[in-house]
Amino acid sequence: MLLRNRLSTLLSPSSSSSSSSFALLSSHTKAPLPFSLSFNYSTRGSPNPTQHVYASKTAQPSSPDAASRFASTVLFVPPGVEPEEVTEEMVLPGSNIVVGPYAGHSQIKDVQFVKSSGRAKDCPRDERPEFAVLGRSNVGKSSLINALVKKKEVALTSKKPGKTQMINHFLVNKSWYIVDLPGYGFAKAPDAARTDWSSFTKGYFLHRETLVAVLLLIDASVPPQKIDLDCASWLERNKIPITFVFTKSDKMKGGKGTRPDENIRNFQQLIRQNYRHHPPWIMTSSVTGLGRDDLLLHMSQLRNYWDQ
Repeated sequence: MLLRNRLSTLLSPSSSSSSSSFALLSSHTKAPLPFSLSFNYSTRGSPNPTQHVYASKTAQPSSPDAASRFASTVLFVPPGVEPEEVTEEMVLPGSNIVVGPYAGHSQIKDVQFVKSSGRAKDCPRDERPEFAVLGRSNVGKSSLINALVKKKEVALTSKKPGKTQMINHFLVNKSWYIVDLPGYGFAKAPDAARTDWSSFTKGYFLHRETLVAVLLLIDASVPPQKIDLDCASWLERNKIPITFVFTKSDKMKGGKGTRPDENIRNFQQLIRQNYRHHPPWIMTSSVTGLGRDDLLLHMSQLRNYWDQ
C-alpha cells in the first residue's frame, strides 16, 4: 500500500486546475514560456508520427514562480525534476508528460503470455511491476497492446465487443507485466460477465500491490463518454494511479463530426471540473504509431521509480 500511495501521489500533481491542459514549455528564456499544442493532420502517413503535433508559443508567465505553477498544474513533472527546470525539449510530443532522470530502457524485446485469471487472488505473485490496460470494449485496447509489443495478436482482437473477460498477464522483457483487463460497457456480453467485471476487476485494482499504474484508454475519435468519466472518477476516489491514453487520435468518424483534438480538449475540460488533480495524458494511434515509443518511455520512468 505504501508503494501505491507513492505512485498515486506521483501521478496526481498537487495543484488546482489550469486554464489550459494543452500546453508545453519552452527553454528560450530562463523562465520557461508556455506553449499550446496544435494538431497538424496534413502529415498523416508521414514516417515520423510525432509530426502530427507541434507547439506554438502563447503568453509568457509573469515570473519564474508563475512558470513553476504553470508546470505544476499543466504538466506531469516526474521525480528528480523541479517545475522551474522544465523545458520544451523535456515534454513528450502530444502529451503533458515530462521526461525525467528515471526514464530508461523502454523498448520491448520479448513478450510472453503468462496466464488468464478469473479472480484477482489468482494473478501472478512474483512481485514484478505491472501496468493495467483498461477501457471501453471498442476503444482499441487490444490493438494498442499489440502495437506496444510490435506483435500481432498478442492480445486478442475482435469485432465483437467484450471479448476479453479475464485478467490476462503478459510478461515483458522477463521483468514487468502488461495486464489486459476486460473492457467495460460492452453491450453484447452477458449480464453475468458485467457483474464479474464489477467484482473481480475492481478487486484487482484495490488489492494489487504490484500495480504501477492504470492506462485508461479513451477513444479520441468520439466526443467524451460518461462511462469513461465515471471510470476515471472511481479510480481517482480510490487513489489508483492513472494515465489517460487517447487512442485513435488519427481518426474522425465517417469523415464528419468533431476532430480528435477537439474531443480530447473537451474530455480534459470535463476532467478538470470533476477531478481534483489532472493525471498525465498522451495521444496515440495504433495505425500510425503515434505515441507508441513515448508511452513506453513514460512507463519506463514510472517503473524505475517504483522499483527503487
